[in-house]
Amino acid sequence: MPATPLSGDAVEPYILYYWPTIQGRGEFVRLALEEAGVPYRDVGRLKSGMPQIEAVLDFRREPQPAFAPPVLRAGELLIGQAANILQFLGARHGLAPRSEKGRLLCNGLQLTIADIVAEAHDTHHPISVNSYYEEQKREAKARSKVFRAERMPKFLGYFEHVLASNPARGNFAVGAKLTYVDLSLFQLVEGLRYAFPKTMAQLEPELPRLAALCEAVRQRPNIAAYLKSKRRIPFNEEGIFRRYPELEK
Repeated sequence: MPATPLSGDAVEPYILYYWPTIQGRGEFVRLALEEAGVPYRDVGRLKSGMPQIEAVLDFRREPQPAFAPPVLRAGELLIGQAANILQFLGARHGLAPRSEKGRLLCNGLQLTIADIVAEAHDTHHPISVNSYYEEQKREAKARSKVFRAERMPKFLGYFEHVLASNPARGNFAVGAKLTYVDLSLFQLVEGLRYAFPKTMAQLEPELPRLAALCEAVRQRPNIAAYLKSKRRIPFNEEGIFRRYPELEK
Protein backbone atom coordinates (compact mmCIF):
# COMPACT_ATOMS: atom_id res chain seq x y z
CA MET A 1 0.00 0.00 0.00
CA PRO A 2 1.11 3.61 -0.39
CA ALA A 3 3.55 4.73 2.29
CA THR A 4 3.09 8.52 2.28
CA PRO A 5 2.47 9.83 5.81
CA LEU A 6 -1.06 10.91 6.65
CA SER A 7 -1.74 14.61 6.87
CA GLY A 8 -2.97 16.36 10.00
CA ASP A 9 -3.01 14.52 13.29
CA ALA A 10 -3.56 11.02 11.92
CA VAL A 11 -0.66 8.69 12.68
CA GLU A 12 -2.00 5.24 11.82
CA PRO A 13 -3.02 3.83 8.44
CA TYR A 14 -6.68 3.94 7.62
CA ILE A 15 -8.49 0.62 7.78
CA LEU A 16 -10.90 -0.12 4.94
CA TYR A 17 -13.50 -2.81 5.46
CA TYR A 18 -14.86 -4.16 2.19
CA TRP A 19 -15.45 -7.44 0.41
CA PRO A 20 -12.25 -9.07 -0.86
CA THR A 21 -13.22 -10.18 -4.38
CA ILE A 22 -15.08 -7.22 -5.89
CA GLN A 23 -14.56 -3.55 -6.64
CA GLY A 24 -18.09 -2.60 -5.65
CA ARG A 25 -18.76 0.56 -3.69
CA GLY A 26 -15.45 0.13 -1.91
CA GLU A 27 -13.61 1.02 -5.10
CA PHE A 28 -14.78 4.63 -4.89
CA VAL A 29 -13.04 4.83 -1.52
CA ARG A 30 -9.94 2.99 -2.72
CA LEU A 31 -9.47 5.45 -5.58
CA ALA A 32 -9.54 8.40 -3.19
CA LEU A 33 -7.05 6.76 -0.83
CA GLU A 34 -4.74 5.88 -3.72
CA GLU A 35 -4.90 9.36 -5.24
CA ALA A 36 -4.19 10.94 -1.86
CA GLY A 37 -1.21 8.63 -1.43
CA VAL A 38 -2.09 7.76 2.16
CA PRO A 39 -1.45 4.39 3.82
CA TYR A 40 -4.41 2.10 4.35
CA ARG A 41 -5.11 -1.54 5.05
CA ASP A 42 -7.72 -3.26 2.89
CA VAL A 43 -8.46 -5.84 5.57
CA GLY A 44 -11.00 -7.84 3.57
CA ARG A 45 -8.16 -9.12 1.42
CA LEU A 46 -6.25 -10.50 4.40
CA LYS A 47 -6.69 -14.04 5.70
CA SER A 48 -8.25 -12.68 8.87
CA GLY A 49 -10.29 -10.10 6.98
CA MET A 50 -13.84 -11.44 7.04
CA PRO A 51 -14.07 -11.70 10.84
CA GLN A 52 -12.89 -8.08 11.04
CA ILE A 53 -15.56 -6.97 8.57
CA GLU A 54 -18.22 -8.85 10.51
CA ALA A 55 -17.04 -7.23 13.74
CA VAL A 56 -17.58 -3.63 12.54
CA LEU A 57 -21.15 -4.56 11.53
CA ASP A 58 -21.93 -6.27 14.84
CA PHE A 59 -24.01 -4.41 17.47
CA ARG A 60 -22.43 -6.59 20.13
CA ARG A 61 -18.99 -5.19 19.34
CA GLU A 62 -19.74 -1.72 17.96
CA PRO A 63 -22.32 0.49 19.73
CA GLN A 64 -23.20 2.18 16.43
CA PRO A 65 -22.06 -0.13 13.63
CA ALA A 66 -22.32 0.67 9.96
CA PHE A 67 -25.16 -0.98 8.05
CA ALA A 68 -22.89 -2.45 5.37
CA PRO A 69 -19.42 -2.04 3.84
CA PRO A 70 -17.61 0.04 2.83
CA VAL A 71 -16.56 1.19 6.27
CA LEU A 72 -13.47 3.24 7.06
CA ARG A 73 -11.73 3.38 10.42
CA ALA A 74 -9.78 6.57 11.02
CA GLY A 75 -8.39 6.50 14.54
CA GLU A 76 -11.44 6.39 16.80
CA LEU A 77 -13.82 7.24 13.97
CA LEU A 78 -15.78 4.49 12.25
CA ILE A 79 -17.34 5.90 9.07
CA GLY A 80 -19.93 4.13 6.93
CA GLN A 81 -21.38 4.85 3.47
CA ALA A 82 -19.12 5.61 0.50
CA ALA A 83 -20.31 9.20 0.06
CA ASN A 84 -19.82 9.90 3.76
CA ILE A 85 -16.32 8.40 3.70
CA LEU A 86 -15.39 10.43 0.63
CA GLN A 87 -16.65 13.62 2.20
CA PHE A 88 -14.35 12.93 5.16
CA LEU A 89 -11.33 12.03 3.02
CA GLY A 90 -11.92 14.92 0.64
CA ALA A 91 -11.76 17.48 3.43
CA ARG A 92 -8.73 15.88 5.08
CA HIS A 93 -6.60 15.23 2.00
CA GLY A 94 -7.29 18.05 -0.43
CA LEU A 95 -9.79 16.16 -2.57
CA ALA A 96 -12.62 18.63 -1.97
CA PRO A 97 -12.93 22.43 -2.10
CA ARG A 98 -12.32 24.42 1.05
CA SER A 99 -15.58 26.35 0.78
CA GLU A 100 -18.80 25.02 2.26
CA LYS A 101 -20.54 25.61 -1.06
CA GLY A 102 -17.96 23.54 -2.91
CA ARG A 103 -18.09 20.71 -0.40
CA LEU A 104 -21.86 20.57 -0.51
CA LEU A 105 -21.75 20.48 -4.30
CA CYS A 106 -19.27 17.59 -4.20
CA ASN A 107 -21.43 15.67 -1.75
CA GLY A 108 -24.53 16.21 -3.86
CA LEU A 109 -22.78 14.95 -6.98
CA GLN A 110 -21.44 11.92 -5.12
CA LEU A 111 -24.92 11.07 -3.91
CA THR A 112 -26.16 11.34 -7.49
CA ILE A 113 -23.40 8.95 -8.55
CA ALA A 114 -24.61 6.61 -5.81
CA ASP A 115 -28.09 6.75 -7.35
CA ILE A 116 -26.95 5.56 -10.78
CA VAL A 117 -24.68 2.95 -9.21
CA ALA A 118 -27.71 1.54 -7.40
CA GLU A 119 -29.68 1.50 -10.66
CA ALA A 120 -26.81 -0.24 -12.45
CA HIS A 121 -26.83 -2.91 -9.75
CA ASP A 122 -30.57 -3.37 -10.16
CA THR A 123 -30.19 -4.22 -13.84
CA HIS A 124 -29.00 -7.67 -12.83
CA HIS A 125 -30.87 -7.94 -9.51
CA PRO A 126 -34.18 -6.15 -10.12
CA ILE A 127 -36.27 -8.37 -7.82
CA SER A 128 -34.10 -9.44 -4.88
CA VAL A 129 -30.46 -9.32 -3.87
CA ASN A 130 -31.06 -12.62 -2.11
CA SER A 131 -31.83 -14.41 -5.38
CA TYR A 132 -29.37 -15.37 -8.12
CA TYR A 133 -29.28 -13.44 -11.37
CA GLU A 134 -30.38 -16.60 -13.18
CA GLU A 135 -33.59 -16.57 -11.15
CA GLN A 136 -34.58 -13.10 -12.38
CA LYS A 137 -33.15 -12.94 -15.91
CA ARG A 138 -36.43 -12.02 -17.58
CA GLU A 139 -36.97 -9.10 -15.19
CA ALA A 140 -33.30 -8.12 -15.51
CA LYS A 141 -33.60 -7.89 -19.27
CA ALA A 142 -36.62 -5.59 -18.98
CA ARG A 143 -34.93 -3.44 -16.33
CA SER A 144 -31.73 -3.18 -18.39
CA LYS A 145 -33.63 -2.05 -21.46
CA VAL A 146 -35.05 0.93 -19.59
CA PHE A 147 -31.72 1.64 -17.88
CA ARG A 148 -29.83 1.71 -21.19
CA ALA A 149 -32.44 3.68 -23.11
CA GLU A 150 -33.49 6.21 -20.49
CA ARG A 151 -31.49 6.26 -17.29
CA MET A 152 -27.92 6.06 -18.59
CA PRO A 153 -28.40 8.96 -21.04
CA LYS A 154 -30.12 11.05 -18.36
CA PHE A 155 -27.46 10.56 -15.68
CA LEU A 156 -24.43 10.76 -17.98
CA GLY A 157 -25.87 13.74 -19.81
CA TYR A 158 -26.29 15.47 -16.46
CA PHE A 159 -22.65 14.85 -15.52
CA GLU A 160 -21.55 16.10 -18.96
CA HIS A 161 -23.52 19.29 -18.29
CA VAL A 162 -21.90 19.64 -14.85
CA LEU A 163 -18.46 19.51 -16.44
CA ALA A 164 -19.43 21.95 -19.19
CA SER A 165 -20.96 24.46 -16.76
CA ASN A 166 -18.05 24.53 -14.28
CA PRO A 167 -16.82 28.17 -14.46
CA ALA A 168 -13.32 27.26 -13.29
CA ARG A 169 -10.57 26.40 -15.74
CA GLY A 170 -9.85 22.76 -16.39
CA ASN A 171 -12.15 19.83 -16.97
CA PHE A 172 -13.22 19.03 -13.42
CA ALA A 173 -16.64 18.62 -11.88
CA VAL A 174 -16.18 21.14 -9.07
CA GLY A 175 -13.68 23.99 -8.99
CA ALA A 176 -10.28 24.18 -10.67
CA LYS A 177 -8.73 21.09 -9.05
CA LEU A 178 -9.45 17.38 -9.03
CA THR A 179 -11.86 16.22 -6.34
CA TYR A 180 -13.10 12.84 -5.22
CA VAL A 181 -16.11 13.37 -7.49
CA ASP A 182 -13.82 13.24 -10.55
CA LEU A 183 -12.36 9.96 -9.32
CA SER A 184 -15.85 8.57 -8.79
CA LEU A 185 -16.98 9.66 -12.27
CA PHE A 186 -14.01 7.77 -13.66
CA GLN A 187 -15.05 4.63 -11.79
CA LEU A 188 -18.66 5.02 -12.87
CA VAL A 189 -17.76 5.34 -16.55
CA GLU A 190 -15.30 2.45 -16.37
CA GLY A 191 -17.96 0.29 -14.76
CA LEU A 192 -20.57 1.14 -17.38
CA ARG A 193 -18.06 0.54 -20.16
CA TYR A 194 -17.52 -2.92 -18.74
CA ALA A 195 -21.16 -3.77 -18.14
CA PHE A 196 -22.71 -2.14 -21.21
CA PRO A 197 -19.96 -1.70 -23.83
CA LYS A 198 -22.31 -1.34 -26.81
CA THR A 199 -24.49 1.25 -25.12
CA MET A 200 -21.50 3.26 -23.96
CA ALA A 201 -20.01 3.19 -27.46
CA GLN A 202 -23.22 4.78 -28.69
CA LEU A 203 -23.44 7.37 -25.92
CA GLU A 204 -19.85 8.51 -25.57
CA PRO A 205 -19.68 10.66 -28.74
CA GLU A 206 -22.15 12.93 -26.92
CA LEU A 207 -20.04 12.92 -23.75
CA PRO A 208 -16.66 14.38 -24.77
CA ARG A 209 -15.93 16.13 -21.47
CA LEU A 210 -16.77 13.06 -19.43
CA ALA A 211 -14.54 10.89 -21.63
CA ALA A 212 -11.71 13.44 -21.37
CA LEU A 213 -12.03 13.56 -17.60
CA CYS A 214 -11.80 9.78 -17.36
CA GLU A 215 -8.66 9.71 -19.47
CA ALA A 216 -7.10 12.48 -17.38
CA VAL A 217 -7.85 10.56 -14.17
CA ARG A 218 -6.40 7.38 -15.68
CA GLN A 219 -3.11 9.17 -16.36
CA ARG A 220 -2.63 10.65 -12.91
CA PRO A 221 0.54 9.06 -11.48
CA ASN A 222 -0.97 7.52 -8.35
CA ILE A 223 -4.04 6.26 -10.17
CA ALA A 224 -2.02 4.89 -13.09
CA ALA A 225 0.19 2.97 -10.68
CA TYR A 226 -2.83 1.64 -8.82
CA LEU A 227 -4.59 0.48 -11.97
CA LYS A 228 -1.51 -1.53 -12.93
CA SER A 229 -1.11 -3.05 -9.47
CA LYS A 230 -2.59 -6.18 -7.94
CA ARG A 231 -4.51 -3.95 -5.55
CA ARG A 232 -6.94 -3.14 -8.38
CA ILE A 233 -9.46 -5.97 -8.48
CA PRO A 234 -10.67 -6.65 -12.04
CA PHE A 235 -14.32 -6.14 -12.92
CA ASN A 236 -16.21 -9.40 -12.60
CA GLU A 237 -19.69 -10.88 -12.45
CA GLU A 238 -19.87 -10.71 -8.66
CA GLY A 239 -19.77 -6.94 -8.28
CA ILE A 240 -22.04 -4.01 -9.10
CA PHE A 241 -21.06 -3.68 -12.75
CA ARG A 242 -21.57 -7.04 -14.47
CA ARG A 243 -21.29 -7.92 -18.14
CA TYR A 244 -24.15 -10.10 -19.29
CA PRO A 245 -24.35 -9.83 -23.11
CA GLU A 246 -28.03 -10.75 -23.09
CA LEU A 247 -28.79 -7.53 -21.19
CA GLU A 248 -27.70 -5.45 -24.19
CA LYS A 249 -30.02 -7.16 -26.67
